[in-house]
Amino acid sequence: ADGPWGHRTFEKILSDKDYEIKFVCVRYSSNDLKFENYCKKYNIAYLKHKNINSVEFLNQIKDYNCDLFVSMSFNQIFKSEIIKIPPLKIINCHAGKLPFYRGRNIINWALINDEIEFGITVHFIDEGIDTGDIILQRTFPITDSDTYSTLLEKAYIECPDILFESIKKIKEKNVKKIKQNSIHPIGFYCPKRKKGDERINWNQSSRDLFNFIRAISLPGPQARSFIENEEIYIEKAEYIKVAPKYIGIPGAVLFSSDEELIVKTKDTFIRITKWSSNVKIKAGSRLK
Repeated sequence: ADGPWGHRTFEKILSDKDYEIKFVCVRYSSNDLKFENYCKKYNIAYLKHKNINSVEFLNQIKDYNCDLFVSMSFNQIFKSEIIKIPPLKIINCHAGKLPFYRGRNIINWALINDEIEFGITVHFIDEGIDTGDIILQRTFPITDSDTYSTLLEKAYIECPDILFESIKKIKEKNVKKIKQNSIHPIGFYCPKRKKGDERINWNQSSRDLFNFIRAISLPGPQARSFIENEEIYIEKAEYIKVAPKYIGIPGAVLFSSDEELIVKTKDTFIRITKWSSNVKIKAGSRLK
């Protein structure tokens, strides 16, 4: 496990006397002191390993005789040998509406794609990537006021609840598995976002740019543009629904004040309301 959703899942499981946590395995690169302190406080094994599929690690975790392994924001792939260890297998909580939005950086992609909802899915782990049978799935609305931060906070709260409910269903033998291909024969994957992906392409529609900016706003990397070789961080934009379409130069600054920038897009224009720049941005400037 990792992060706030992992912490809250740990707390929910620990609070129920019907369950016992035998160990916690954090991401290998983790400096998560909260998990380490939890484990010390409750005398629970704290593990960290570069390769959870290694013979060394498999032999170590077999000794705990767990019924079920639970994954919450872990970043290694589970291969066949580790999947076979617990009798009740391994389950994972994924902040995406499977079989769609498999893969990485799902909340960002849902906003970029202008979705009206995002999903949280708990599923059994198989040898594919996010392809196992679904145990529980819930969806939550996305409005124009949502950003990466608001959806992330929602996921931090909802993921532990849905995951714990799934654990209880497994214990009570009350799981009705849903094959992902019964929802859609293919679904789709999302790639991990990398450095450089935050660069704005002003030759997109205003709606696409609005979604892009809010999708990677803080605590994401923030959308970036350039003026006179200086990088600009753009944190917040407003989509102007009644803005008329017209031909112009995408990236041209149409209006500038201390409170806002109006910037031409492919189809109309967009209002930038929060940005950071070391240079003065004036009307007539060109963002690239």
